[in-house]
Amino acid sequence: MGDSTRFLLYYASTSAFVRKVMISAQVLGLADRIERLDSAAHPVKRDERIAAFNPLAKVPALRAPGGISLYDSRVICEYLNTVAGGSLFPAEGDARWISLTRQALGDGLIDAALLARYEFTARPATAQWPPWAEAQLIKVRAALAEIDAQSPTLSDQPDDIGVITFGCALGYLDFRFADLDWRRDHPRAAAWFERLSQHPALRSTQPQP
Repeated sequence: MGDSTRFLLYYASTSAFVRKVMISAQVLGLADRIERLDSAAHPVKRDERIAAFNPLAKVPALRAPGGISLYDSRVICEYLNTVAGGSLFPAEGDARWISLTRQALGDGLIDAALLARYEFTARPATAQWPPWAEAQLIKVRAALAEIDAQSPTLSDQPDDIGVITFGCALGYLDFRFADLDWRRDHPRAAAWFERLSQHPALRSTQPQP
């Protein structure tokens, strides 16, 4: 397949937001058209390679075949869904707003977890503020409680952007916050996530250190 049909994606195997893009691409049958570009996204050390696509220098950042640059994961996933004529984003009615709100909740969980992690990995010890990190983890726990409550209504397949985002959020907690033991207090979410995680798109995109 020629370059004119390929998507260029600044990629990081540890990013839950990149994972969301790659799961969506697999489900939509577009993964083979994505060329992954090496990057070193960091909250302090700016990677100018990424900035060529995204002035914020954050991943994921995608260059479409027509030359336009797209970011962040919400925009990229909806773009890929449109290209493929997919159904990850319901077109109308309550189903659309429920799906988009689930995406926002999952993204918010990931963002809060990232901020908590950065407090102890990106800041020097003398500048760390534990109450800030704990405030972010309160958001994580609140999001987990909501996902647990919604679990009986969630699909076991990555067929909706809200479901995909929830899956990426819980996978990120497994990857970076194993000591949080989120399954203990959220058994319904844990059982649902176990079923969802069996899908090939989830299995093949598990984060790698």
